Amino acid sequence: MGEHGASYPLGASVRGSGVNFSVFSEHADAVELLLFDAPGDAAPSRVVELDHDTQETAHYWHCFIEDIGPGQLYGWRTYGPFEPSIGHRFDGVSLLLDPYTRAVANTAHYQRARRPTANDYSASMKSVVHGDGYDWQGDAPLARPFSQTVIYEMHVAGFTKHPSSGVEDGIRGTYRGLIEKIPYLVDLGVTAVELLPVFQFDARDAPGKLDNYWGYSPISFFAPHGAHSASGDGLAAVDEFRDMVRALHSAGLEVILDVVYNHTAEGDHRGPTQSLRGLDNQTYYILDAKGRYANYSGCGNTVNANAAVVRRLILDSLRYWVREMHVDGFRFDLASILARDSDGEPMSSPPLLWDIETDPVLARTKLIAEAWDAAGLYQVGDFFGHHYKEWNGKFRDDVRGFFRGDNGTVRQVAQRVIGSPDVYGHRDGSPERSVNFVTSHDGFTMNDLVSYSTKHNAANGEGNRDGDNHNLSANYGEEGPSSDPAIERLREQQIRNFFTITLVSLGAPMLLMGDEIRRTQHGNNNAYCQDNETSWFDWSQVETHGGLRRFVRELIRLRRSLVMHQHRGDRTLRSVLKSATVLQWHGTQLGRPDWAGHSHSIAMESRGPSGVFYLIMNAFSGSLTFELPDPGPAGWRRLVDTSCASPADICNWADAPVVTASSLEVPAHSVTILAAAISPT
Repeated sequence: MGEHGASYPLGASVRGSGVNFSVFSEHADAVELLLFDAPGDAAPSRVVELDHDTQETAHYWHCFIEDIGPGQLYGWRTYGPFEPSIGHRFDGVSLLLDPYTRAVANTAHYQRARRPTANDYSASMKSVVHGDGYDWQGDAPLARPFSQTVIYEMHVAGFTKHPSSGVEDGIRGTYRGLIEKIPYLVDLGVTAVELLPVFQFDARDAPGKLDNYWGYSPISFFAPHGAHSASGDGLAAVDEFRDMVRALHSAGLEVILDVVYNHTAEGDHRGPTQSLRGLDNQTYYILDAKGRYANYSGCGNTVNANAAVVRRLILDSLRYWVREMHVDGFRFDLASILARDSDGEPMSSPPLLWDIETDPVLARTKLIAEAWDAAGLYQVGDFFGHHYKEWNGKFRDDVRGFFRGDNGTVRQVAQRVIGSPDVYGHRDGSPERSVNFVTSHDGFTMNDLVSYSTKHNAANGEGNRDGDNHNLSANYGEEGPSSDPAIERLREQQIRNFFTITLVSLGAPMLLMGDEIRRTQHGNNNAYCQDNETSWFDWSQVETHGGLRRFVRELIRLRRSLVMHQHRGDRTLRSVLKSATVLQWHGTQLGRPDWAGHSHSIAMESRGPSGVFYLIMNAFSGSLTFELPDPGPAGWRRLVDTSCASPADICNWADAPVVTASSLEVPAHSVTILAAAISPT
C-alpha cells in the first residue's frame, strides 16, 4: 500500500502489516496523525505529518503506518483558519477523535472543561484501532414482525447498577451485567429491548459534579460506550457489546438502539473541541450566516445531517451496527432534525431519511422516529417514508389525560385504542406505525405519574427549570409517597389502567424499564444527570410489587390472543380495522357512545372470526353500569378488572369469572375486559 495510504475505507483499517488511516477535512490546511502508547499519555509517541500533495485526495487525508495493529491509540490534529464568523474553528492543538473510530479510550483524568495543550494530552480521549474477527456462532438479527413486538425501553448500566441487583461488583452496570438479567426480561414477556444511547458519550456533559447518565451526548457514532464494559476498556467494549447482543438474541429478544445523530457533545461555541468541530466545523454542523451554531436539538449544536459527507457518516454508522454488531433496529432521537437542510429549513424530501428508508442493508431493521425536534417541528403522523414507525406522543398525552379525568378526551382515547386512525389513517401503513407508550425515559416514571402533580428536579442543579411542565399527572391527594391505603390503591389501579390500554391498543407497545415494579425517580422528570439510585432499577422491588409485575406479564400474554392483534405484519391499519366483523363503540347504553366533552367513559366491542372482545374504560369518579352486548353461546368471561387487587386483576381463560348478567357495574377509575371466545395463545 505504501506510506501514502488510501482514502478508503474511512477510519483506521488493519491491512496486512500495518494500519491505513483516512479522515475527511475539506478546509484544513494541514493534518497530523498522532500515535500514543497509553490512554493517559501526555505526549504522542509519534507524530505523522500528512503531505498535502500525496496524502490528500479530494479532501480525504490518508496514510499507512507499518508495524502497528489493533489496540493502537491515535488521534488527529488539524491546522487551518480560526474564523468563527465564517464557520472555521481549526486550532492546531486539540486532539480529535476519528469520526469512524470503532473504540474510544478514555482516561480518569478527563475533564470536559479542560483545554488541551500541544504538550499535554493526558486528559484527552483517544481513538483505538480495532481489528476484525468475532465468533458470532451463527447469530443474526431476528427480524421479528412489528406486529409481534413488545418493546422495553431500558438503560444498559441502570438495569444492574443498583446494589440490590445481585450482580457481582465487577460487572454491575455493564453489558455483561445485563446478560445475567435476561431471564427477567424473558419472564416478563417483552420481545425487544430499546437501549438508551450506547454510542460513546461524554459523561461529563452535565451540571456541576453530576454525570450524564442517559447518554444523549455522543462523541462517536461507531464506538460502544467504554464505561459500560466490565473492563472499562474501549476496545473490550466492542466484543462485550456483541456478547450481550448474541445472548439477547439467543433468548429471543431483539436489540433496538436509541441513536443520536442530531447533535454531538461538542455543544455550542463554549463547548470542547473533541472531533467534528476541529476536523471541519463548517461541514459537519448547521451554522447561521454569522457562523453561530443552530440549536434545533436544544443541546447547543445541530449536525448538518443532509450534507453529503455527513449523510455518508450516518449511513456508514447504521450499516456498521447492523452488519458488525447485529442490532435489530434504531430509534432516532429528535428525528425531525434529520429532515432539515444546511440552512435549518425543513425539507419536503430529505435525502438522509430516504437514504435510510431505501438502504438494502437496513431493509429488515426496525426504524422508529421520534418525529419532532426541540425547535417546534412536529411531524407525528406525517413523518417520511413507509418503513419508519413513530413514537406516538398523542397516545401518551391522550391516555394520560383521559384517566386523569380531563374533559374532552373520550373521542381522542377511542382513536388511540384502534391505532390512531385520525393520525395515521391517511397513510397506507401498518397499525404499528404508532409506537404506543405512556411513559419513557424522558419524563415521569409511571409510579411518579400518579404520585406527583409537579416535577421535582432540584437535584439536577438547574433550579427546577429543566424538564417538561406539561406532565398530565396527578398525585390523588398527597404529593409523593403516601401511607394512605386509599391513595395507594387508586394509584396502583391507575397504573394498571395505563398498562392495560398500552398493551391492548393497536400499535407497537413500549414499556419503560421498572414501571412494572413501580420504579420511582422521586418526582424528577428529567433524570438525565442522575447516575445514581434515582435512576437505577431497584431489584428489591421485584418481589414487593410482584403482583403488578405479574399483571404486566399476563397482559402481554393476553395481547397475543385478542382479536385486534391477530393480523399479519404486512396488513394496513385500514385493512385490520375493516377485517373485524364488528367494531362498534358503546356507552353505558349499547350503541350510544357518549362523545360529549364532559363524558369520562367509553366501551368498545370487537368481533372477529376467532373471538369477541369487549373493552370498558371508566375514568369517571364513580362506578357506572354498562349494558353488555350478546356474547353468543360461549358467554362472557371477565379477563381483566383493574379495580381488583392481584391476582384477581387479570385471569386466564380457564379461571376467569363468568358474567351472565346483561349489564355490568364497572368501578370508578378502572378498565374491564370481557371476552366471549379467544383463540389459543
